[in-house]
Amino acid sequence: MYHNIAQAPRDLKRWRSLYVSPGAFARQMWLLKRLGYTGLSMSDAMPYLRGERHGPIAVVTLDDGYVDNLECALPVLQRYGFTATCYVVSGSIGRYNNWDAEKLAVQKPLMTSAQLRAWHEGGMEVGAHTRTHPHLRQCNDAQLRDEIAGSKADLEDILGAPVTQFCYPYGDMDDRVAEVTRASGYAAATTTQRGRATLGTDLYRLPRVQIARHHTLPQFAIRAFTQYENKRYESRRYENRGNESSRA
Repeated sequence: MYHNIAQAPRDLKRWRSLYVSPGAFARQMWLLKRLGYTGLSMSDAMPYLRGERHGPIAVVTLDDGYVDNLECALPVLQRYGFTATCYVVSGSIGRYNNWDAEKLAVQKPLMTSAQLRAWHEGGMEVGAHTRTHPHLRQCNDAQLRDEIAGSKADLEDILGAPVTQFCYPYGDMDDRVAEVTRASGYAAATTTQRGRATLGTDLYRLPRVQIARHHTLPQFAIRAFTQYENKRYESRRYENRGNESSRA
């Protein structure tokens, strides 16, 4: 799971971890290729997640649809013959990250319709990330359908191609949100839950491995190639259950 593939602004005070430099991203993709992995988009990975194909793969996802994904990530992905999925906030196309710009104190440019088509024509996938990047569990049923199904319709109109992958903003989801996502015609959806997806994982609750600015190449390798993230997730769940029991 990536967000920005760019150098973090020097005056950025918060969430610098959302940035991975172009050089670091290139080294990470090189390591995947060097160790025999193929980087795939979500749709390209679906046969593996369903058990229809087998082999060493790494699904590459980028959230929100930033211009730097096109400018800096696309050439690297193409160099290694990889594909990737960029999840796009359809109501902010050609604008900026209005959902968190005030908190971050930085406006990050998002791809225009033409740039999204260039990403798609470059062999990459566009997935949906709602219309306005809300906390979906706070939406009523009508709002939920508008955000999830509406984003799909918006993007399909722009691309002239099916959009079958979805990502929950902030990882905010529950059974109701997952059911609307399924009913809207998506094949799968990703969360922000830590971990590596395996055969049998709920396709509408897929975990991911977040890669941050401060991760060195060995740290990337530990997260990508071992059970580290799964163990960290289980450890955190155990700690939370312990804290809840203490409060009770």
